[in-house]
Amino acid sequence: MKNIGFLSFGHWSPSPQSLTRSASDALLQSIDLAVAAEELGADGAYYRVHHFARQLASPFPLLAAAGAKTSRIELGTAVIDMRYENPLYMIEDAGAADLIAGGRLQLGISRGSPEQVIDGWRYFGYVPQEGQSDADMARTNAEIFLQGLTGKGFAQPNPRPMFPNPPGLLRLEPHSEGLRERIWWGAATDSTAIWAAKLGMNLQSSTLKFDESGEPFHVQQAKQIRAYRAAWKEAGHAREPRVSVSRSIFALVNDMDRMYFGHDADSQDQFGYIEANTRAVFGRHYAAEPDKLIEELKSDEAIAEADTLLLTVPNQLGVDYNAHVIEAILKHVAPGLGWR
Repeated sequence: MKNIGFLSFGHWSPSPQSLTRSASDALLQSIDLAVAAEELGADGAYYRVHHFARQLASPFPLLAAAGAKTSRIELGTAVIDMRYENPLYMIEDAGAADLIAGGRLQLGISRGSPEQVIDGWRYFGYVPQEGQSDADMARTNAEIFLQGLTGKGFAQPNPRPMFPNPPGLLRLEPHSEGLRERIWWGAATDSTAIWAAKLGMNLQSSTLKFDESGEPFHVQQAKQIRAYRAAWKEAGHAREPRVSVSRSIFALVNDMDRMYFGHDADSQDQFGYIEANTRAVFGRHYAAEPDKLIEELKSDEAIAEADTLLLTVPNQLGVDYNAHVIEAILKHVAPGLGWR
């Protein structure tokens, strides 16, 4: 395991039990947790993107702010739903945020998961073309986004511009060199993982995937990663790909940990329907004393196949406790998995 980071959904709730009671709390605490995670030595701070929900939604202001407050840690998303995005405007936003962060963005994009409203992307002004599904629209937007990130000019310049133009066709600005190689696709199936490999995107695999064999979650996820790597090799890309998996992992090192997560010690995979006709498998939670946790995680085939582990954090418990959760894994568990 080369890299360990956290993944926050950025939930907020006005409930008195929540330490994140407003959208402002969620955003500011997300930045503070990135700063704390960097100080602890973690490798990445990643954020989920959901629309029409009391969660993080618009990622680029957050990524830019976190980039300005940190200096080393990777900053990413898992994932941006491309059904909702104007890919050209997104190129400008991503380029600006990446430049502010000094080239540390790791952007996870995907078709996204079921949202809070029906066909929410329609309210954003996006409708699939004739004969396309919303998933097709997401993949088309992703391909436009990837092409634009190469920095190749495509727009005919005005012969009488307000400001002088460089020669040739114009590209979108600001351009951030190297960002194209730091785009990840969140794949719920083997086929979309293979598609991502062909396009030269890194792979993100979450705490759930579509059930394609009835096998345990980590076994199906490991097979997905192997299929992805095989497709990458067949495509002949020059660089090595990166692969991340997400897990809910809690080292029980004090009474508060045991109070919050001791009940997860016997967690098992769950099978259910994330969409009306789509059966999915949800990965188990891990919660145990560090020595036991290390042995359990060593048996997780997908963690062994990946190079990056994203720890899902209970952000409504506040920055201090979440920093403790991350530190406990980095200090007591990660070395036993070969980290650094």
